[in-house]
Amino acid sequence: MTWSIVARDPATGAFGVAVTTKFFAVGALCPHAKSGSGALATQALINPTWGPRGLAMLNDGLPAADVVRSLVASDDGRAARQLHVVDRAGNTAAHTGEGCIDWCGHRTGTGFSVAGNMLAGAGVVDATFASFAASTKPLAERFLDALDAGQAEGGDKRGKQSAALIIYTGEDYPALSLRVDDHAEPLTELRRLFTVSRGRAAAFAKFYATRDNPSGIWDRSVIEAEVQRLEAQEKTGAS
Repeated sequence: MTWSIVARDPATGAFGVAVTTKFFAVGALCPHAKSGSGALATQALINPTWGPRGLAMLNDGLPAADVVRSLVASDDGRAARQLHVVDRAGNTAAHTGEGCIDWCGHRTGTGFSVAGNMLAGAGVVDATFASFAASTKPLAERFLDALDAGQAEGGDKRGKQSAALIIYTGEDYPALSLRVDDHAEPLTELRRLFTVSRGRAAAFAKFYATRDNPSGIWDRSVIEAEVQRLEAQEKTGAS
């Protein structure tokens, strides 16, 4: 019922997942990532326990193939499940159960993987994979463009409903977490939310508490000055 991308950005070490489907609130249980550990997506007849368990194994340093092997072996419903994983080294592994509904399948590459089920055809995964592989844009934009490429090939054969995008860049909290739970054009709405996220919210995020600075910056005059600088930059198109 879904297709998704899991990836590690080799330039920054960031992990992320992008996903869309004809099902309500796919972002609630399908995509999972953790800074410094890895990312995964659990889909088809979803097993919600695979996300937390898989991240725990990735955090312990298990390679992607071992994570997939362990989770699949533990589940009597494995034939109806789909899973793909990227680990901290950029290794990928995937499982598409023989009971998943056509079209279903996956493609794994260096540092990223694409998987889907109940799709219009293999072209959905192929186009998503090709777009992501060819792009040199920042990670979030690569994800968005790749999902659009898959949608152009027919996407989920039942239609459209929800989408999500998460990216972790080093902290325990996400650098970006967007969800479209129920929308006639979820990918269009996801891109709109991404555009909004680059405005005032991005300015505030620069001053959040971090591992290295557990208090962050709370001086509102400093924060507001950065907001105004970014707004002026956007108006003039300056870098």
